[in-house]
Amino acid sequence: MVEKVPMTAGGYAALSDELKKRQSQDRPRIIEHIAEARSHGDLSENAEYHAAKEEQSHNEGRIAELEDKLARADIIDISKLSGDTIKFGATVTLIDEDTEKKAVWQIVGEAEADAKKGKISITSPLARALIGKTMGTSVEVNAPGGAKAYEIAKVEWR
Repeated sequence: MVEKVPMTAGGYAALSDELKKRQSQDRPRIIEHIAEARSHGDLSENAEYHAAKEEQSHNEGRIAELEDKLARADIIDISKLSGDTIKFGATVTLIDEDTEKKAVWQIVGEAEADAKKGKISITSPLARALIGKTMGTSVEVNAPGGAKAYEIAKVEWR
């Protein structure tokens, strides 16, 4: 059975956009580079040709990966979710109990996780510690840098 990949609508759209760009813009550009490099003669010592072939291999691999993720996507409409219990799609405000620093994270699918944008994977240690908890609770997370304690200050659906 095919394992579904939970994903927000926004994450699905971003992966779809990347797939379209790789297929309609990157693929033809790389094919052009290969053809141009091929015209320079001997392929065995043609670094430009080998670099273009490597770029093609990387692009085709990413296209296959994106097609697979999109085919297995289980799109979860966060706008229909609510409640005080943290689950997939929740945006959670945490206060570090040691430093009092505030952090806001949205729990999303692995394919769309991006720490720089405040999105963490449902499979991350922090998300696994948060699932099922409610506002006002403390959680301890065994992160790669050691155990950290957080207070859940807010749970939102946006």
